[in-house]
Formats: sequence, C-alpha cells, structure tokens
Amino acid sequence: MINRKLLTDPDFSEAQERRAAVRVFKDDHIVDSGGVIVRFDERTVVVQSGVGDLAYHSRAGCEFFELRKR
Repeated sequence: MINRKLLTDPDFSEAQERRAAVRVFKDDHIVDSGGVIVRFDERTVVVQSGVGDLAYHSRAGCEFFELRKR
C-alpha cells in the first residue's frame, strides 16, 4: 500500500471522485480508516465508512491520506 497525503482541494476532489479509501490521523493516531470522502470544504472532511456511518473530521486538526495499492 502507498499512502498519498491529501493537502489541497484538488487532492481531496480526486480522492472523492475515485472513491479512494482514506486514512485519517489526529495527534499521530489513526481515527478513521478505509472510508471514502463524500464531502469536504475548507474546514471539514466527511468520510463514510458504511451505510449511515459518517464521520466529520476537522481539516486543520487532522491529516488525510489516500490508500493506494502498488
């Protein structure tokens, strides 16, 4: 697996369009893994892990990585 850090709006948009799995870190701990980005703006990223399972993450307080297979 390759982790690609998502930083810019185009990064988040590309991951959202490809429905790529993402991993979210906060304070150097994994707080979400395997979900897909369903919505984002300048302050918040919404990740869906399952049916009705939405998580709202602070864009400034977290680090986001797209999971890619080699």
